[in-house]
This record gives sequence, structure tokens and C-alpha cells, in this order.
Amino acid sequence: MDTFNWYLEKTSTLQQIKPVGLYDLSNLQLRFLCPQDINEVNALCVDCFPVEYPRSWYEDITSNPKFYSLAAIHKSTIVGIIVAEIKLYIKLTPKEREVVSPSAGKFTQVGYILSLGVTKAYRRNGIASLLLDNLVSHLTSAESQNCKAIFLHVLSSNSSAISFYERKSFRLHSFHPYYYMINGINKDGFAYVLYINGGHQQWMILYPFKQNLIFSIMQHLCMYFSNRIKK
Repeated sequence: MDTFNWYLEKTSTLQQIKPVGLYDLSNLQLRFLCPQDINEVNALCVDCFPVEYPRSWYEDITSNPKFYSLAAIHKSTIVGIIVAEIKLYIKLTPKEREVVSPSAGKFTQVGYILSLGVTKAYRRNGIASLLLDNLVSHLTSAESQNCKAIFLHVLSSNSSAISFYERKSFRLHSFHPYYYMINGINKDGFAYVLYINGGHQQWMILYPFKQNLIFSIMQHLCMYFSNRIKK
């Protein structure tokens, strides 16, 4: 069965684009997003992600202080962004609360990465790592010791993003079937988490090594069926 695969199409396009060789990240500037960035950020997200965001989302991330919205700038152009929201444990959904142990207290904070993307021509320059490292540094500073975890969701078929987060010490937490809706088709997702400032996961009925084994099997099965569809 022929099925549209966004990442397969994007990979094919990416191979035709000559990347910009920065070589020195000192050529890059980091700054927070502002309302004047909406159109430029919108264009970057269309370039990077298969999910469509409403106009209100762009308005929120460029003006609402509850978001940690950082841009990477090269020659006055936004070439990458990271958007995160720092949430209190008591305001998390029941599913989100599974990420961190409740023993830390109801005022424990958790960072959720909504978006991390770099425009195609600027990838493989370490920009995504720079943006993510900046967020982690902020959330592990003396002022943010109450933040115990950073988590995110990723398409189960997005092997490059999964490899990136695993290299940055994020670990698979849970499998979320039909988490995404892309081009009218439900897609599975994974939740990945990085524990910081002494944070840790909830105790499960299964021993941790069994739990990790099950999640690893789920991940490999998703990858297998995704590759079968591409063929």
C-alpha cells in the first residue's frame, strides 16, 4: 500500500539542498522571540514540521512569558527555534504527571518542549544542540532547582529526532498510539524525558529494567513497520 510519509518526502528534499557551513557558532546569536517574529517563525515551522499550528499558537509563543521561546539568528534571519513551557506539577494532566514522581511535591516544575526546529539549509551545524543546551542550562541553574524533568513528544517514525534526543541523554518514557494527526492520518508518538536537579520517574509495577525493555520493543516495532511502509 502506498502511503504518504512526510519524513521520507522531507529527506528526499533535504538531500537536494546544500547546507550552510557555519563552522563557527559564534556567528550565531540567540535571543527571545517577540511578536514581530510571528510570520518568520510561521515560515520556519512550515519548513520543519508536519503539524500545522493555529495563528493563536504563534501569538502565544512570541508574547506570553510562560513560554521559554528562543531563536537562533544568523545574518538577521531566524534559522532555528526552541519553545518550552515550564509547568507546575499540579497543573499537569494525569498523563503528564506520570513523567515525574509526585514525591517531589505539587509545586514541582516540569519543562515541556513544544517545538525544536532548524531550517533545512542550516541543519548539521549544531544549532539544535545549542538551543537545547541553552534550555537545559536555564532549567538547571540555581534559580530553577525545583524543575525536575524536561520532556517532549516525538513521532515514532522520526528516527533522526529520536537519535538526537537520545544523544542528548533523553530516555524513552512511554508510547502514545495515535498521538498525532498529520494530513488526516493518525500517527503514533513517543514521550522522551530528561531528569534534572535530582528528579526521577514514578515507580512502576514493573521493575525499571522490564519497563525499559518493553518500551524498547515498542520503539523497534514502530521503526520496523515504518520502514516497511517506506518500501
